[in-house]
Amino acid sequence: MVAEAEGRAASYRCAVTCRSCGERSQAMGEYQHITHGFDPVFDERSRVLVLGSFPSVLSRENAFYYGNPQNRFWRVIAACVGVPVPPNEGDALPGGIPASLAASIEAKRELLLGHGIALWDVIESCDIKGSSDASIKNVVPARIERIVGSAHIGAVFCNGGTAGRLYRRYLQDRTGIPAVVLPSTSPANASWSLERLVERWSQAFDDLAR
Repeated sequence: MVAEAEGRAASYRCAVTCRSCGERSQAMGEYQHITHGFDPVFDERSRVLVLGSFPSVLSRENAFYYGNPQNRFWRVIAACVGVPVPPNEGDALPGGIPASLAASIEAKRELLLGHGIALWDVIESCDIKGSSDASIKNVVPARIERIVGSAHIGAVFCNGGTAGRLYRRYLQDRTGIPAVVLPSTSPANASWSLERLVERWSQAFDDLAR
């Protein structure tokens, strides 16, 4: 499984090399048309779908979700399901070996799939300035049927208000599932501490079990 993750990460990193260089060479104030670039995480056992808006620059470079170590998503999800936080690239593994990007991705995939959680973003492609959700325009929504046609999704959680707004606009009619809009795990949402985020997200997961 780690070998597969290494292949996915290496392939995508090659694909984004030129684009990433272009991003760095342009001012952050300029729009670029960006395609999502990596697959959703789900299988037939997935029961809850968590949706973000669109990957950040770091996530696009890492070819996986929530690649900014300052984003609290992985800490929140791990706390909600009661497991250790999966490592980020470079974090020490048992024995002191630093985690590779492939090992980090695989640990995060296992966390999600082992607890019935599917993960994707509302947007397949859009025009965006850097990582700014507020700048998003010319949206092409994700082909959400790819997940809801394969798994018995009973709930949709949106990570933040932008994801919730975009979901209601583009995808809710296609799923028939109203979203639970949760506070964003982004570091930009500084008014929500990690403790508050864990409390609110845990409540949402607990409600599913009732």
